Amino acid sequence: MNDAVAQLATVRAGIAAAAREAKRPEGSVTLVAVSKTFDADAIRPVLDAGQRVFGENRVQEAQAKWPALRQEFADIELHLIGPLQSNKAREAVALFDVIETVDREKIAAELAREIARQGRAPKLYVQVNTGSEPQKAGIEPRQAVEFVERCRQVHGLAVEGLMCIPPADENPGPHFALLEKLARQAGVEKLSMGMSGDYETAVAFGATSVRVGSAIFGSR
Repeated sequence: MNDAVAQLATVRAGIAAAAREAKRPEGSVTLVAVSKTFDADAIRPVLDAGQRVFGENRVQEAQAKWPALRQEFADIELHLIGPLQSNKAREAVALFDVIETVDREKIAAELAREIARQGRAPKLYVQVNTGSEPQKAGIEPRQAVEFVERCRQVHGLAVEGLMCIPPADENPGPHFALLEKLARQAGVEKLSMGMSGDYETAVAFGATSVRVGSAIFGSR
Protein backbone atom coordinates (compact mmCIF):
# COMPACT_ATOMS: atom_id res chain seq x y z
CA MET A 1 0.00 0.00 0.00
CA ASN A 2 1.17 3.51 -0.81
CA ASP A 3 2.51 5.30 2.31
CA ALA A 4 0.15 8.25 1.90
CA VAL A 5 -2.82 5.92 1.53
CA ALA A 6 -1.88 4.06 4.72
CA GLN A 7 -1.41 7.33 6.57
CA LEU A 8 -4.74 8.61 5.23
CA ALA A 9 -6.43 5.58 6.78
CA THR A 10 -4.70 6.26 10.10
CA VAL A 11 -5.85 9.90 10.11
CA ARG A 12 -9.41 8.95 9.21
CA ALA A 13 -9.44 6.46 12.08
CA GLY A 14 -8.06 9.12 14.44
CA ILE A 15 -10.78 11.58 13.46
CA ALA A 16 -13.48 8.94 13.91
CA ALA A 17 -12.14 7.95 17.34
CA ALA A 18 -11.93 11.58 18.48
CA ALA A 19 -15.50 12.19 17.32
CA ARG A 20 -16.75 9.13 19.21
CA GLU A 21 -14.88 10.25 22.32
CA ALA A 22 -16.55 13.68 22.05
CA LYS A 23 -19.94 12.00 21.49
CA ARG A 24 -20.28 13.62 18.10
CA PRO A 25 -22.16 12.03 15.19
CA GLU A 26 -20.25 9.88 12.74
CA GLY A 27 -19.29 11.91 9.67
CA SER A 28 -19.57 15.27 11.42
CA VAL A 29 -15.92 16.17 10.73
CA THR A 30 -14.56 16.68 7.20
CA LEU A 31 -10.94 15.81 6.48
CA VAL A 32 -9.23 18.41 4.29
CA ALA A 33 -6.09 16.73 2.95
CA VAL A 34 -3.48 19.48 2.56
CA SER A 35 -1.66 18.78 -0.69
CA LYS A 36 0.42 21.96 -0.98
CA THR A 37 3.87 21.35 -2.53
CA PHE A 38 2.89 17.83 -3.63
CA ASP A 39 2.40 17.13 -7.32
CA ALA A 40 -0.40 15.30 -9.08
CA ASP A 41 1.44 11.96 -8.98
CA ALA A 42 1.68 12.17 -5.17
CA ILE A 43 -1.98 13.16 -4.83
CA ARG A 44 -3.52 10.60 -7.20
CA PRO A 45 -3.18 7.55 -4.88
CA VAL A 46 -5.03 9.47 -2.17
CA LEU A 47 -7.76 10.32 -4.67
CA ASP A 48 -7.91 6.66 -5.69
CA ALA A 49 -8.42 5.82 -1.99
CA GLY A 50 -11.56 7.95 -1.97
CA GLN A 51 -10.36 11.27 -0.51
CA ARG A 52 -12.09 14.15 -2.29
CA VAL A 53 -11.52 17.26 -0.15
CA PHE A 54 -8.13 18.96 -0.48
CA GLY A 55 -6.47 22.15 0.69
CA GLU A 56 -3.93 24.33 -1.11
CA ASN A 57 -2.01 27.38 0.09
CA ARG A 58 -1.36 29.19 -3.19
CA VAL A 59 -3.64 29.98 -6.08
CA GLN A 60 -0.92 29.63 -8.71
CA GLU A 61 0.25 26.21 -7.48
CA ALA A 62 -3.32 24.94 -7.36
CA GLN A 63 -3.96 26.17 -10.91
CA ALA A 64 -1.03 24.10 -12.13
CA LYS A 65 -2.35 20.72 -10.95
CA TRP A 66 -6.03 20.65 -10.04
CA PRO A 67 -7.79 21.38 -13.37
CA ALA A 68 -6.22 18.24 -14.87
CA LEU A 69 -7.02 16.14 -11.78
CA ARG A 70 -10.62 17.34 -11.96
CA GLN A 71 -10.84 15.84 -15.45
CA GLU A 72 -10.29 12.45 -13.77
CA PHE A 73 -12.16 13.06 -10.51
CA ALA A 74 -15.14 15.35 -11.04
CA ASP A 75 -16.31 15.47 -7.41
CA ILE A 76 -13.22 17.12 -5.89
CA GLU A 77 -13.80 19.91 -3.35
CA LEU A 78 -10.87 22.32 -3.24
CA HIS A 79 -10.18 24.66 -0.30
CA LEU A 80 -7.89 27.69 -0.32
CA ILE A 81 -6.26 27.66 3.12
CA GLY A 82 -3.40 30.12 2.51
CA PRO A 83 -3.46 33.92 2.42
CA LEU A 84 -5.32 35.41 -0.53
CA GLN A 85 -3.91 38.45 -2.32
CA SER A 86 -6.53 40.77 -3.79
CA ASN A 87 -5.01 40.47 -7.27
CA LYS A 88 -5.68 36.70 -7.15
CA ALA A 89 -9.37 36.98 -6.23
CA ARG A 90 -10.54 36.33 -9.80
CA GLU A 91 -8.55 33.10 -10.09
CA ALA A 92 -9.49 32.01 -6.57
CA VAL A 93 -13.22 32.38 -7.19
CA ALA A 94 -12.91 30.47 -10.46
CA LEU A 95 -10.90 27.56 -9.00
CA PHE A 96 -11.78 27.01 -5.35
CA ASP A 97 -14.98 25.64 -3.85
CA VAL A 98 -14.16 26.99 -0.37
CA ILE A 99 -12.02 30.03 0.52
CA GLU A 100 -11.05 29.84 4.19
CA THR A 101 -8.89 32.95 4.47
CA VAL A 102 -11.13 36.01 4.20
CA ASP A 103 -9.48 38.36 6.69
CA ARG A 104 -9.79 42.00 5.64
CA GLU A 105 -12.11 44.48 4.00
CA LYS A 106 -10.23 44.66 0.69
CA ILE A 107 -10.44 40.89 0.18
CA ALA A 108 -14.14 40.87 1.04
CA ALA A 109 -14.81 43.60 -1.52
CA GLU A 110 -12.78 41.88 -4.24
CA LEU A 111 -14.47 38.54 -3.62
CA ALA A 112 -17.91 40.17 -3.75
CA ARG A 113 -17.04 41.73 -7.13
CA GLU A 114 -15.75 38.47 -8.57
CA ILE A 115 -18.66 36.39 -7.27
CA ALA A 116 -21.07 38.83 -8.93
CA ARG A 117 -19.04 38.88 -12.15
CA GLN A 118 -18.49 35.13 -12.47
CA GLY A 119 -21.78 33.93 -11.04
CA ARG A 120 -19.82 31.41 -8.99
CA ALA A 121 -19.95 31.55 -5.19
CA PRO A 122 -17.36 29.60 -3.23
CA LYS A 123 -18.18 28.95 0.41
CA LEU A 124 -16.40 31.50 2.60
CA TYR A 125 -14.71 31.34 6.00
CA VAL A 126 -13.21 34.23 7.95
CA GLN A 127 -9.69 33.55 9.24
CA VAL A 128 -9.17 34.64 12.84
CA ASN A 129 -5.68 35.29 14.24
CA THR A 130 -6.50 33.80 17.64
CA GLY A 131 -2.97 34.34 18.93
CA SER A 132 -2.72 37.94 17.65
CA GLU A 133 0.59 37.01 15.99
CA PRO A 134 1.95 39.91 13.92
CA GLN A 135 3.47 37.60 11.29
CA LYS A 136 0.27 35.65 10.74
CA ALA A 137 -2.76 36.43 8.59
CA GLY A 138 -6.23 36.66 10.10
CA ILE A 139 -8.48 39.23 11.69
CA GLU A 140 -8.10 40.05 15.38
CA PRO A 141 -10.52 38.09 17.60
CA ARG A 142 -12.13 41.23 19.01
CA GLN A 143 -12.98 42.36 15.46
CA ALA A 144 -14.11 39.00 14.10
CA VAL A 145 -17.85 39.10 14.83
CA GLU A 146 -18.21 42.63 13.49
CA PHE A 147 -16.21 41.72 10.40
CA VAL A 148 -18.45 38.73 9.66
CA GLU A 149 -21.44 41.05 9.90
CA ARG A 150 -19.81 43.57 7.54
CA CYS A 151 -19.08 40.81 5.05
CA ARG A 152 -22.79 40.00 5.07
CA GLN A 153 -24.35 43.43 5.25
CA VAL A 154 -21.88 45.57 3.27
CA HIS A 155 -20.52 43.06 0.75
CA GLY A 156 -23.39 40.57 0.51
CA LEU A 157 -21.13 37.62 1.28
CA ALA A 158 -22.52 34.43 2.80
CA VAL A 159 -19.87 33.62 5.41
CA GLU A 160 -20.45 30.10 6.70
CA GLY A 161 -17.49 29.50 9.01
CA LEU A 162 -14.37 30.58 10.86
CA MET A 163 -10.81 29.29 10.55
CA CYS A 164 -7.73 29.58 12.75
CA ILE A 165 -4.09 28.49 13.02
CA PRO A 166 -3.04 28.60 16.69
CA PRO A 167 0.52 29.62 17.64
CA ALA A 168 2.85 26.66 17.16
CA ASP A 169 4.29 26.88 20.68
CA GLU A 170 1.02 27.13 22.61
CA ASN A 171 -1.64 24.71 23.77
CA PRO A 172 -4.16 24.81 20.92
CA GLY A 173 -7.18 24.06 23.12
CA PRO A 174 -7.86 27.64 24.30
CA HIS A 175 -7.55 28.88 20.70
CA PHE A 176 -10.04 26.30 19.48
CA ALA A 177 -12.39 27.21 22.33
CA LEU A 178 -12.12 30.90 21.42
CA LEU A 179 -12.92 30.19 17.75
CA GLU A 180 -15.96 28.12 18.75
CA LYS A 181 -17.20 30.95 20.97
CA LEU A 182 -16.72 33.53 18.19
CA ALA A 183 -18.55 31.29 15.73
CA ARG A 184 -21.57 31.12 18.04
CA GLN A 185 -21.54 34.90 18.48
CA ALA A 186 -21.26 35.42 14.71
CA GLY A 187 -23.96 32.90 13.90
CA VAL A 188 -21.81 30.62 11.74
CA GLU A 189 -21.80 26.83 11.91
CA LYS A 190 -18.50 25.74 10.39
CA LEU A 191 -15.18 25.61 12.25
CA SER A 192 -11.98 24.87 10.32
CA MET A 193 -9.35 24.17 12.95
CA GLY A 194 -6.77 21.53 13.72
CA MET A 195 -3.80 20.30 11.70
CA SER A 196 -1.53 17.24 11.70
CA GLY A 197 -0.35 17.66 15.29
CA ASP A 198 -3.61 18.63 16.96
CA TYR A 199 -6.58 17.55 14.84
CA GLU A 200 -7.92 15.20 17.51
CA THR A 201 -7.96 18.06 20.02
CA ALA A 202 -9.74 20.22 17.45
CA VAL A 203 -12.43 17.58 16.99
CA ALA A 204 -13.01 17.59 20.77
CA PHE A 205 -13.54 21.37 20.61
CA GLY A 206 -16.08 21.19 17.79
CA ALA A 207 -14.11 21.37 14.54
CA THR A 208 -16.28 20.63 11.52
CA SER A 209 -13.19 20.29 9.33
CA VAL A 210 -9.53 19.59 10.03
CA ARG A 211 -6.64 20.43 7.71
CA VAL A 212 -4.11 17.59 7.69
CA GLY A 213 -1.07 17.53 5.42
CA SER A 214 2.19 16.06 6.74
CA ALA A 215 0.43 13.28 8.67
CA ILE A 216 -0.86 12.05 5.29
CA PHE A 217 1.71 13.04 2.68
CA GLY A 218 4.85 13.17 4.85
CA SER A 219 7.18 16.07 5.48
CA ARG A 220 7.70 18.65 2.77
